[in-house]
Amino acid sequence: MESQANHDSSLADLARQLSNQTTELVHHEVELAKAELRVKGKRAGVGAGMFGGAGALGLYALGALTAAIIAGIAEALPVWASALIVAALYGAVAGILALRGKNKVQEATPPLPEETVQSVKEDVRYTKQRAQEARQ
Repeated sequence: MESQANHDSSLADLARQLSNQTTELVHHEVELAKAELRVKGKRAGVGAGMFGGAGALGLYALGALTAAIIAGIAEALPVWASALIVAALYGAVAGILALRGKNKVQEATPPLPEETVQSVKEDVRYTKQRAQEARQ
């Protein structure tokens, strides 16, 4: 009978340890998720900034293109040709920024803490396995 009492006592201790360790594990997983979301948020911010830069340079391209059209009508080739070259240059830079911004935003998606989700799944599997071993 005393053996049963010691066994119950050790099961209670094990249950308490499991509870404490589970609480600690959940806390660490939440911290990991926060860190992962911060990194993804920064990537998304950089991508959004590049889209903003692309938009601004796109407006400059439109302004230079407008100046080229006006100069082309008003004068002969030299003035509008130079304005057209500037517009093409701004347009190329805007295109490059847009593509790089798109890539940065794609790197940040989906905004789920994927590493943390995987880690939690492994923790659950491990805990289930330990619980089954304890029952046997």
